Amino acid sequence: MTIQSLTAQMTLEEKAALCTGASAWTTTPIERLGVPEMLVSDGPHGVRRQPDVHEMGAESLPATCFPTASALAATWDEVLIGEMGAALAEECIAQDVDVVLGPGANMKRSPLNGRNFEYFSEDPYLAGELAAAYINGVQSQGVGTSLKHFAANNQEFQRFTISAEIDERTLREIYLPAFEKAVKEAQPWTVMCAYNKVNGTFASEHDYLLNRILKEEWGFEGLVVSDWGAVRDRVAALKGGLDWEMPGPQARRVQEVVDAVNAGELDEAVLDESVQRILGIVAKAQQTPKGGTFDAVAHHDLARRVAADGMVLLKNDGILPLNGQQTIAVIGRSARHPHFQGGGSSHINPTQVTVPFEALQAYASDAVLAYAEGYPTDNSFRQDLINEAVAAAQSAEVALLYIALPTFKESEGYDRTDLDLTDQQIALIQAVAAVQPQTVVVLNNGAPVVMGDWIDDVAAVLEAYMMGQAGGGAIADILFGAVNPSGKLAETFPLQLEDTPAFLNWPGEAGKVRYGEGLYIGYRYYDARNVPVQFPFGHGLSYTTFAYSNARVSAETFADSDGVTVYVDVTNTGSVAGKEIVQLYVRDLEAGLVRPDKELKGFAKVSLEPGETKTVEMTLDFRAFAFYHPDYAAWITEDGNFELLIGASSADIRQTLTVTLRSTLELPCLLDEESTIREWLDDPRGKVLAEPILDQIRANVAAMFAGIMAGDSGAAENVDMDLMMGFSDMPLVSVMLWQADSFDKHPEDLVDDLLKQVYQAAQPVR
Repeated sequence: MTIQSLTAQMTLEEKAALCTGASAWTTTPIERLGVPEMLVSDGPHGVRRQPDVHEMGAESLPATCFPTASALAATWDEVLIGEMGAALAEECIAQDVDVVLGPGANMKRSPLNGRNFEYFSEDPYLAGELAAAYINGVQSQGVGTSLKHFAANNQEFQRFTISAEIDERTLREIYLPAFEKAVKEAQPWTVMCAYNKVNGTFASEHDYLLNRILKEEWGFEGLVVSDWGAVRDRVAALKGGLDWEMPGPQARRVQEVVDAVNAGELDEAVLDESVQRILGIVAKAQQTPKGGTFDAVAHHDLARRVAADGMVLLKNDGILPLNGQQTIAVIGRSARHPHFQGGGSSHINPTQVTVPFEALQAYASDAVLAYAEGYPTDNSFRQDLINEAVAAAQSAEVALLYIALPTFKESEGYDRTDLDLTDQQIALIQAVAAVQPQTVVVLNNGAPVVMGDWIDDVAAVLEAYMMGQAGGGAIADILFGAVNPSGKLAETFPLQLEDTPAFLNWPGEAGKVRYGEGLYIGYRYYDARNVPVQFPFGHGLSYTTFAYSNARVSAETFADSDGVTVYVDVTNTGSVAGKEIVQLYVRDLEAGLVRPDKELKGFAKVSLEPGETKTVEMTLDFRAFAFYHPDYAAWITEDGNFELLIGASSADIRQTLTVTLRSTLELPCLLDEESTIREWLDDPRGKVLAEPILDQIRANVAAMFAGIMAGDSGAAENVDMDLMMGFSDMPLVSVMLWQADSFDKHPEDLVDDLLKQVYQAAQPVR
């Protein structure tokens, strides 16, 4: 039976019921027609399967807690993330889960967002590539995903009601591309709408986002589900493209839909489309048999490998890797009580947890490890714990400080108020570093922290993020050199909160938050303002070194439709094997609209033995050079030169190439009665028509000043040029009106004639 024929056999009441959940986690079955229920589960870094589908707060079944998205992003490894996705799918199958709710692809507009640990990056290109890898990994096993939270879910403050006020170009270039990439390259089974409003309309009712962009423009084939409790008006949401409301049951919502159809307020064809989208995904889910078990040990080992690859060595004065130290002070409560995941809906009941202190003991079995708690569970200040830690550090060869940002400072549900560690933790680091120069700080947090009060005093800093259940072992792997760190930051670490791009526009007021920084979030902002940072986007150290050489391109001049391939040779110039993440940024040297100084458009992770050289290949397509032009309502390219910047981070560019792009677009004319002289000259058709009039204006100006500058032709010429430069950003008609007597027709009529001639020319297809 086809989905269309099945829909035709359903009653109106059954259709309305199907579009609302039957429980906290399931669709509504239609038993008389053989339509089963579909079960979804929270994610995205583990399966949070509730034993009772009617319960949302009960402890979930044991599952592997993988590192959160901020750590995953730091791997810059699409293959590894895909492997993790496949493992997640295996656990879904074992627990009878059809769709895992993840990944999150929202931008990290501000490091204050309490949910940043669930999101990948401040850069849309990187976030999109990694989200697509995650989705493809999960769905390769016949389990669905839910790309979330669409769109502009960038803060927890008033997240159910706040309106994100974003201009069209910023929306298209920053806040939508990660979703676009994931949809087009991976086709998630579901997309989850956000709670918030976007430009005054709830995301759950947003026809422009859900229907016009997601479904029509991007070709999304799955269903749109609400975030849990995000729907305010069920009928408006159906019209706006929201197919499935969660959670259920909600008899009132079902009746609202029935009444709206019967009253002619809602076209039943709109309801039918949502029904068919839901039926399609339910049918797809049924193709994968459920049940069985998963290899918890193998998945734990995978989680350890993922965690190690996502840890970022921020600073190292040579103390790491540890080598033969016989006395080690292990300081910090999180060494004994690991902090490895965030609070909120993604909280996983892990199958096992590696305790960092125990993992250290396994590596340093011959050494003496002294433990000091260092800081309490609450926000109290405990000098006694600091004194104990100082005593342990003084009598050791090295101090390992495990510092976890506590849940009362960072969690889903609220935003951070600062970027600091607790006062106790700062004082602890300062006190230990004062007596032990060989101090290593290991951080567990979901988003950047500021370090200015202590970083100069410590020998090394390892950013371990929210590392998942096996992260304690991964930390030890890196500290002792069993794993060479290769993670790189997917977000900028600022020097202070006041330096961050959204600082003046956070968190909003009167129900709105204005995205006043526009395109300039993350490194785009720091580049534009030349603001120093603690650690730049893409930064990460290794126990070896890498040299870049022989950068080249497949063509120095190329058409935008053809794109270009970039090659660079990378050599491991150190003594140990390692992985390097090569980053490719594009800089437009001259554009019709303002553009960021550079933008990430390619990357590759390469493994190299000591002395080994490999050629890294990265391909740039049309979108790598394009920007969104709101007047054309399209992505456009322009003829001109671009710099291709190849580097180890956004601030460490090793090779630069210059290429010339030839745009194949024939853009429609945008000239109107108010267009400036510059705009007429920039339009190829308008320039031909306007030049004779401009010549006449120049002649009039020259005649006007001929007498004034008699005998000084050079001065007259300069005045002519100065005036014309001043006129260039004035409307052509306004300049003509000053000299109306010199034209055969009234300037307004002349401009109308010019516009008619321009628009009589064949208009190209966008």
